[in-house]
Amino acid sequence: MGRSQYMKIKFKPIGVIHSPFKKKEDIESKKYANPKGFNPVKGELEIFKEYEAGLKDTEGLSHLIVLFAFHESEGYSLHTKPLLENTLRGVFSTRSPHRPNSLGLTVVKVVERKGNIVKVSGIDMIEGTPILDIKPYTSRDQKSPIKLGWLENRMKKS
Repeated sequence: MGRSQYMKIKFKPIGVIHSPFKKKEDIESKKYANPKGFNPVKGELEIFKEYEAGLKDTEGLSHLIVLFAFHESEGYSLHTKPLLENTLRGVFSTRSPHRPNSLGLTVVKVVERKGNIVKVSGIDMIEGTPILDIKPYTSRDQKSPIKLGWLENRMKKS
């Protein structure tokens, strides 16, 4: 199947992230290169009113998977230097926002829900980030054993 045969894909944001990180540089800090990472960082998922009904039953979930757009990312490279690294890595082995498709994924802990606002911890996105979808994080998402490849040494240093 050639590229021209692929359909054009469009996404419509269902909400927006409210985060203590106001610009890209705020998130690229050595401060978060530790075992706790972004876990303590609190924020909110504001789901647009037209999608609020879809939040039904999320109150009982401990964690959510948030799919989002790296809306301030410009361009990409197939090789990138991850934060605190000097070695070029393949972009698909990193969490770099500079990707062919500017899609991001993170797991956040649910603190509480009030109407169309879900208070969470574990925010690693900047203020105003468009939310594309939310899914429950379940035991099926926990894969074991895992191999960390080049990240193994990095995790030991943290």
